Amino acid sequence: MTLAATIDFIIEDFALPDLDNVAWQSAHIVTLDKHWNGTPAPRDRRTDIRFLWSDTALYAHFSAIQEEPLFLNDEPQTLTKTMELWEHDVCELFLASDARNRRRYFEFEIAPTGEWLDLIVDWAKDEPRDWEYSSEMETFARIEPSAVTMAMKIPWSAFGGKPKEGDVWLGNLFRQVGSGETRGYLAWSPTMTKEPQFHVPEKFGEFLFSK
Repeated sequence: MTLAATIDFIIEDFALPDLDNVAWQSAHIVTLDKHWNGTPAPRDRRTDIRFLWSDTALYAHFSAIQEEPLFLNDEPQTLTKTMELWEHDVCELFLASDARNRRRYFEFEIAPTGEWLDLIVDWAKDEPRDWEYSSEMETFARIEPSAVTMAMKIPWSAFGGKPKEGDVWLGNLFRQVGSGETRGYLAWSPTMTKEPQFHVPEKFGEFLFSK
């Protein structure tokens, strides 16, 4: 069964650091509560994700329970993309804007520090990852005693065009958390690989742009 999520439309844009903006309260929730292999993830690693879209950008809001020590870069920076961000605590969004070609998709990552990474993955190419890609995404994050909230705002220019009401894009959502033997690999649509692996476009769910 293909999973589906709704992305709600907003008329007015707002500043990304406004993590408690009222617009988020009415957005549909997508929950990460399973590992990549389909087994249940611990409740204390549960992550709720909300999406919004406007005439100018796509917004994503990650609300993660964080009752264990954070696993972060020692010297975080947010001015440029952070390579190998996936080696630490991170949430990831994969999106294929052309549902007819799910093997070409955009990858966006955000860490509790606000660090970020963006790239294009195209499995039709000999070198599938385009590390030079620049989405002009914005990020913001807030660390609390037992939770982390992260948000990203991605302009439509990053995708080469804006969706219309009723359009369906394909993609998946992930969270990597913890370190060592207890590291967790959560997926919205489990990829069902033998070892942790997120790059399985055949398992992408659907994202519906609603008004």
